[in-house]
Amino acid sequence: MSLAQPEVVDPALPLAERAYLTLRDRLITLQIRPGEPIDDVKVAGELQVGRTPVREALKRLEDDRLVVAYPRRGTFATVVDITDLASINDIRAQLEPLAARRAAERATSAQRAELQDLVDRFGSPETLPTDPTELMRLDVAVHRAIYRASGNPHLEDVLVRYHNLATRMFCLFLERLPDVPEHINEHVPLIEAILAGDADEAAARALRHVTGFEAGVRAVI
Repeated sequence: MSLAQPEVVDPALPLAERAYLTLRDRLITLQIRPGEPIDDVKVAGELQVGRTPVREALKRLEDDRLVVAYPRRGTFATVVDITDLASINDIRAQLEPLAARRAAERATSAQRAELQDLVDRFGSPETLPTDPTELMRLDVAVHRAIYRASGNPHLEDVLVRYHNLATRMFCLFLERLPDVPEHINEHVPLIEAILAGDADEAAARALRHVTGFEAGVRAVI
C-alpha cells in the first residue's frame, strides 16, 4: 500500500486529541503496520508535542484495540486477526443499518449538507482517488458522517470502534480485492436514501454494504 500524507488534524484541538487522531489514522490505514512497535519519543518529536499527550493517546488507542502495551517491551500496533472478521461483522450487520435508518429520520440540515458534499466527491468509480489510503479515508469519512447523523452518540462510538477494526482488515487485503472502487461507490445510493428520508432503503443499503465487505474479504483469504 502506498503511503499518503497523514490525515490533516485541526491544530486547535488539545495535544492529546491531536496525537490520538493522527495515530488512529495511521493505524487504521496501516501506515503503522500490524505488530509494528510505536516509539512514543519518536512520535512526540514528529507531532511536536510532549510525551505525555502521546501516552494519553496510546492509552485511548489501547482501549480501541488498535495498540497493545507490554511491560518492559513497549507498545505495538495490534495484529489483524482474520478470525475476528465474523465477530466484527456480526455487530456491524446489526448496527450499521440502524445508524443509516436513524440518519434518514434524524439528520439535521447541516448533517445533510455534509452528506451531500460527500456524494458530490464520488462521481463514478473511475474518478475516485487512486491512492489506496485516500480511498479508505473517503470510506471512513462517509461512515463517520452517517454515524453522527444518527443522532445517537452511543451508537456512534460503538460503530466508529468497529469500523476502525474493519478498515484495518480491509486495508490488509486491499491490493488483492477486486472492484474496490465499486464497493466504495456503494455509498452513493446509501447516502441518497438517507437524504431522501427513506429509512427502509437506507437500512437495506447499509446491510448490503456490510455483508458485501465480509464476502469480499473472505473471497481472498
